[in-house]
Amino acid sequence: MKIISENWEDFELIDSGDGMKLERWGDIILSRPDPQAIWKPRNESAWKKASAVYHRSKSGGGSWEILRKIPEKWTIRYGDLRFYVEPTGFKHTGLFPEQAANWDYCQGIITNAVATGRPAPRVLNLFGYTGAATVACAAAGAKVAHVDAAKGMVTRARENVGLSGLGNAEVRYLVDDAFKFVAREIRRGSRYEGIIMDPPSYGRGPGGEVWKLEDNIYEFVETCSRLLSDKPLFFILNSYTTGFSPVVTENMLSVILKEKFGGSVVAGDLCLKGTAGGLLLPCGSTARWQAD
Repeated sequence: MKIISENWEDFELIDSGDGMKLERWGDIILSRPDPQAIWKPRNESAWKKASAVYHRSKSGGGSWEILRKIPEKWTIRYGDLRFYVEPTGFKHTGLFPEQAANWDYCQGIITNAVATGRPAPRVLNLFGYTGAATVACAAAGAKVAHVDAAKGMVTRARENVGLSGLGNAEVRYLVDDAFKFVAREIRRGSRYEGIIMDPPSYGRGPGGEVWKLEDNIYEFVETCSRLLSDKPLFFILNSYTTGFSPVVTENMLSVILKEKFGGSVVAGDLCLKGTAGGLLLPCGSTARWQAD
């Protein structure tokens, strides 16, 4: 299944190929590596318009080559939502535009729940990064707990919430290890109607513990499922691990959630469609469990 984020105005995948992708972020065009773009670009002349190009280093990491002056950070829109874009030394920009399909999905479920008279849904955003999903859920009327281990990411999430005029929204910003936070929430008896998980492929915990997605993810999803309320709405599991099939995450949510709560599970590749030639660029995968 292909899940395509098609409702952007301030972002555009112009072209992709030769291990790179050419993107428009507002008025600024960036060229960044993408190992899955193994085909040939469809519009050679468009690449000359890039304001900055990210070059990988043979020793690891890389750096930006600035071809035209660009601001340190700037703002882009997605509907009524606002986000900062800031190129980093790790090629990222602080936003994953392919996730817009999930923002729409969350907002639809939350809006419908509120419209039926249910209390404001409580949503847990784990590994929340710069908070795009947090902004989307808060804008739809949810109470959100945003958790990330990096203080700078949580700060940016707070800024993004403010950019969208949601300064009074009920959002908790938590600089914390996701595993330890979940364990404490279970002990506290906390419950959520929605959970969003965007775990890294690999990482280390605060005590040096090694996290490897394929070794740890099933147990952690199972643990997180204990935080769902008696009337949950949704559970989203994203993966950016190359070769980790959406079928795997679909099966996990089916076994852990569908057998317990009923409902349905769908999964697929998150994609962006290039303007040049209309080719789809796969950008990770997502699996969604939704209550009946």
